[in-house]
Amino acid sequence: MKRKLFTTTALVCFFMICFAAIADLNGKWTGTIKTPDGNDLAITYIFKVDGDKLTGTAQAQGEPATINDGKTNGTDFTFNVTNGDGSIIPHSGKYYADSVSLNLEVNGSKLHTTLKRADK
Repeated sequence: MKRKLFTTTALVCFFMICFAAIADLNGKWTGTIKTPDGNDLAITYIFKVDGDKLTGTAQAQGEPATINDGKTNGTDFTFNVTNGDGSIIPHSGKYYADSVSLNLEVNGSKLHTTLKRADK
């Protein structure tokens, strides 16, 4: 009986820590991404986490775009952004305490960047 209680308590604590960690993804994150033609492009993401749902905005140039179909799973997350011409850009990433590792695919090119928190 004590073993079941200990195991249950440990699992609850583990899940609470995971949800607390991903909740810290909330806020403004910035970075640069190297485009296929070799230029650096400044990017900004504003993430909002509610349970396992991820919403917010992404901005590279011009008007911000809405984050769609966002999901979180522990420190991993995925979402899509629709750019100005209507094409969907899939994103996947991993949250670390002080940074976000982000992969995206644009017109068949796979790009990677690291974002830093901008609002702390």
